[in-house]
Amino acid sequence: MTCNAPTCRRVDAVGPARIGLTRRHLITAAIGASMSIETGFARAQSSPLSFDFTKPLDGWTIVSGQWAIEEVAGAAQGGRALVQRATANDFNVIVAPGGPYANVDVSVRFKPMSGREDASGGIVFRFAEGRYYVIRANALEDNFNFYYYDRGRRQIAGASVKAPALGQWHRLRITAVGDRIQGWLNDQSLIDRRDNRYGSGRIGLWTKADSITAFDELTVTPLNG
Repeated sequence: MTCNAPTCRRVDAVGPARIGLTRRHLITAAIGASMSIETGFARAQSSPLSFDFTKPLDGWTIVSGQWAIEEVAGAAQGGRALVQRATANDFNVIVAPGGPYANVDVSVRFKPMSGREDASGGIVFRFAEGRYYVIRANALEDNFNFYYYDRGRRQIAGASVKAPALGQWHRLRITAVGDRIQGWLNDQSLIDRRDNRYGSGRIGLWTKADSITAFDELTVTPLNG
């Protein structure tokens, strides 16, 4: 093996005892790296569950809002996506079949199509008995926020970010492992917070107020803790 690092060159210049010590260090480091890689792979034990929005919403639960499969420009699955069109509710929530999930990785594309008060899209997770977490983006605001909902929405954390453009597709992603919650917008890590309020629940999608928003490419991957 060729090594150009300065420490390796210094090892070559000293005696056998120092070389042996360095080899032991290298073996220990290699074992540690191997364990780290195995742990990373072990976290995603189940195959991702991808939802097909070209088919009826069998098994979904509409908590609030007007949700339906429609043709949407730029949608990845045959030009069809899940669209929320209610404009008079505080929040609009639909919960996907499957779960509950404690540790999970969820990603979805969303397209904020219109809204004067709000133009948002979010991922609901650990939904149980009407309580849940949500991480959302809003095309009318320069922020990316993490909330919990329990008979009202309360903010846990937020980040400043350029508002996602109206009429374009964007990607949201969250991971929840134990009490660590992380969130991404368009592959940019923006939320990393610990909260142990809710431990397990189902996955869903979210909009606020008069947001008319489309969603596609929803993928749910259960994780080990």
